[in-house]
Amino acid sequence: MQQLQMEPECVWPAAATLGEGPVWVARERALYWVDIKRSVLHRYCPPENSKGSNERSSWQLDSQLSAIAPRAGGGFVGAVRDGFALLFPDGDGVGIEPLGSPESDIPGNRFNDGKVDAAGRFWAGSMDDGEEEPTGALYRLDPDLNWQRLDADYVITNGPTFSPDNRTLYHTDTLKRTVYAFDLEDDGSPRNKRVFLQLPEESGYPDGMTVDAEGCLWVCHWDGWGITRFSPEGEAIGRIELPVANVTSCTFAGPDLDTLYITTARKGLSDAELADQPLAGGLFRCRPGVRGPAPGLFGG
Repeated sequence: MQQLQMEPECVWPAAATLGEGPVWVARERALYWVDIKRSVLHRYCPPENSKGSNERSSWQLDSQLSAIAPRAGGGFVGAVRDGFALLFPDGDGVGIEPLGSPESDIPGNRFNDGKVDAAGRFWAGSMDDGEEEPTGALYRLDPDLNWQRLDADYVITNGPTFSPDNRTLYHTDTLKRTVYAFDLEDDGSPRNKRVFLQLPEESGYPDGMTVDAEGCLWVCHWDGWGITRFSPEGEAIGRIELPVANVTSCTFAGPDLDTLYITTARKGLSDAELADQPLAGGLFRCRPGVRGPAPGLFGG
C-alpha cells in the first residue's frame, strides 16, 4: 500500500468537540466546516487565497448543524439537528430558514453527515444521538425542497459521497464498520445496495468520506488515526497518518482542488488522551498528489 505524501499540517487548532462537514465554496475561495456538538459554523480562507491573512471566522448557532453545501442561487442548504434548512451566513450571524423535520416522531434522532451530488441534490443521514438504536435513515432533498427517505436501519449514518460520474453513491454504517455502494439512477434513485468495504476492528470506524477525480474513495477513521484511500474495487491503495485518533471527514479544496482538508474531534477522549493529542479537534490539510472532482451546488 502506497504511503501518500507528507505529514498533514494543522491550519486551525480549533479544539472542536466534533469537527465535521468540510466543504469547499469556490465562489468564496473558502472552506466551511462545523463543530456539531458546540453548534458552531467555521469558515477558513487559506492564506494563498486571502493575501496571506489566514482568515478564520466562526458563528455560534442556536441549533446543531452537521453539514452544509452551497446553493446555486446563493447561501447554503444544510442538515440541522431535526431536519433540513437553508442558511445565510453574514457578518452579523447565520440566518436559518427551516425546511421541515422528517423525523419529528423520533426525538432521540439527529441529522448527521450530508453532501450534494453532481445533479444538485442534497443527501443527508439521520442517526440515534445516543448511538445505540438503528433508528437512522438516509434522505435526499431535491431542488424543489421536497425530501424522500431512501434507506434505513442505521445507528450512525456517515459520509454520503459520489463517484465522479455520479453513478455510484457511497454511504456508511459507522457502527457496523461498513461502507455500502449503491447504483445511482438519473432520477436520484439508489439501487443495488451492496457492501463496498468492511473495516477490521483494529482500523477503527469509518466516518466521513470523499472521492478523488480518479474515482478512489478516501475514508476517514474514527479511532483509527488516519485516512485510507481505496480503489473503485475496494482495495486499500494509500494511507495518510494523523497525530489524532478521531479523524472525521475530508474534502478536496483550493483553486486546483488538490488540497485535502481534514476535520477531527476531541469527543470521547480522556484527559490523558487529550494531553497526548493536543491537536485533536483541529483542521488539517495536505497535498496527496491527486485532485478532487468539482464540488456540487444545491439546485434549490
